[in-house]
Amino acid sequence: MLHFARWKIVAITLTCLLGLLFALPNLFSKETVQGWPDWLPSRQLSLGLDLRGGAHLLLSMDVDDVRKDWLDSLRDDTRRRLRDARIGFTGLGVQGGGVHVRIAQPDQVDAALKELRGLVQPLGNAILGSAGDDIEVQRGAEPSLLILQPTEAGMQQRVTNAIGASIETVRRRIDTLGTAEATVVRQGWDRILVQFPGLQDTAQLKALIGETARLSFHDVHHSITGEEARASRPPPGYRVHPSAEQEGAVYLLRETPVVRGDQLVDAQPGFDQRTNEPIITFRFNQSGARTFGRFTQENVGRPFAIVLDDKVLSAPVIREPILGGSGQISGSFTVESANNLAIQLRSGALPAKLTIVEERTVGPSLGADSIEAGSRAFIVGGVASLVMVGLAYGTFGLFAALGLVINAVLVVAVMSVLGAALTLPGIAGLVLTIGMAVDANVLIYERIREELRNGKSPIAAIDAGFTRAIITIADSQLTTLAAAIVMFWLGSGPIRGFAVTLSIGIFTSVFTAVTVTRLLVALWVRSIRHKSRTVEVPI
Repeated sequence: MLHFARWKIVAITLTCLLGLLFALPNLFSKETVQGWPDWLPSRQLSLGLDLRGGAHLLLSMDVDDVRKDWLDSLRDDTRRRLRDARIGFTGLGVQGGGVHVRIAQPDQVDAALKELRGLVQPLGNAILGSAGDDIEVQRGAEPSLLILQPTEAGMQQRVTNAIGASIETVRRRIDTLGTAEATVVRQGWDRILVQFPGLQDTAQLKALIGETARLSFHDVHHSITGEEARASRPPPGYRVHPSAEQEGAVYLLRETPVVRGDQLVDAQPGFDQRTNEPIITFRFNQSGARTFGRFTQENVGRPFAIVLDDKVLSAPVIREPILGGSGQISGSFTVESANNLAIQLRSGALPAKLTIVEERTVGPSLGADSIEAGSRAFIVGGVASLVMVGLAYGTFGLFAALGLVINAVLVVAVMSVLGAALTLPGIAGLVLTIGMAVDANVLIYERIREELRNGKSPIAAIDAGFTRAIITIADSQLTTLAAAIVMFWLGSGPIRGFAVTLSIGIFTSVFTAVTVTRLLVALWVRSIRHKSRTVEVPI
């Protein structure tokens, strides 16, 4: 157990040196680190909102918007299903929180009911079992009336999915601001918490998050104007949309879009070569390019509308087929608004509108006090641990103290490489890690003392102490690791920060206590035996 092959000694030494190298940038300012050669590590430990200050936003999702979109989608699916089955219907619309459809022929009602029940999707999964259906299809008060009604469980799952999609979309938009330190987590049933360390001006952040950025391309009605449709009643399958540029102008567009924004693969800001005005160039995926190309081929000379968040940006006339799958969006853009819209289109549309219900800007003064207090606690705790093990175990205590220093360096290095943010609870986890590392050394050394009292030789006692204490150390650390995993899984914000630091500290403390300290003891024993045949354990 005290014998180390040469390659093991080299591997342990290199691990410690790499840890020191990756932790080194944290001792210098960002300006100094940026001037280093490219081959040197430059990632520094990022600070959380409670230490660095920054923006705190609490967003609320419009649940009614989610329900409306679901019902609109359900209405379109109903129309498509009945048309494919060649079942005639005289009325189709959203009423009273459900989709109502009247079947034209009474003898086709049963066939329509069977066909529409194909839209029902079971909830749950194979492991947990079914939790019901997402919608209910039932007969109405009239013999020819069928109603598709979302269930409460289906609505809850719909909101959950929308929240999850919104979190990913918000995170992609925030990442374009040049940081990976922001925290975007769900809070409650319909809210999202956004914390952005280091950001004091939230105007651009709110502009990026606040817009749903739903882009779609629609067919314009060829014979009825928007004003005429608004004065009377839009034809079935069409809807009146306001203009985003001209006050009071409206367009009559087909409800079902030709191409949706989710078929975009890229959107970039640019400038029109003729007018030098800011524009947005876009590119469809293969499916979108094929659909858009076929539509423009069949509608040369007719206008089509570019709609963003239910407002018509422009309605250009198709001069020739657009077969390349790319184009541009022009409008009253500034350079900043074109760039923000391009970011929103690339990151995807939000499933529903997000409203800011709480906004705070946290100054760095509290963070500076917290860093100072946390650093003081870390230093006092570390020095106290070093003094204790030094007085209790003599030379072996010095080995443990060196292991504690290496442990702290490795924790900082791993967190820097992973890009984990250090929060105030994270500092508490770091201090706790030092105590855990001392605990592992105490178990080993007390086991050595016990073996010496049982009459074993010093070499045999040291070997048995490390060998038998490893099992106890592994058991204790595994239970702590399990608690840390549960905290990370179920917790959020500061709780996760504490769990991350604690988990990393568990692995590094076991490595330093069991491997590094054992190597130091083995090298010490080898040097003593080289000088003298007698080895005395100074503990």
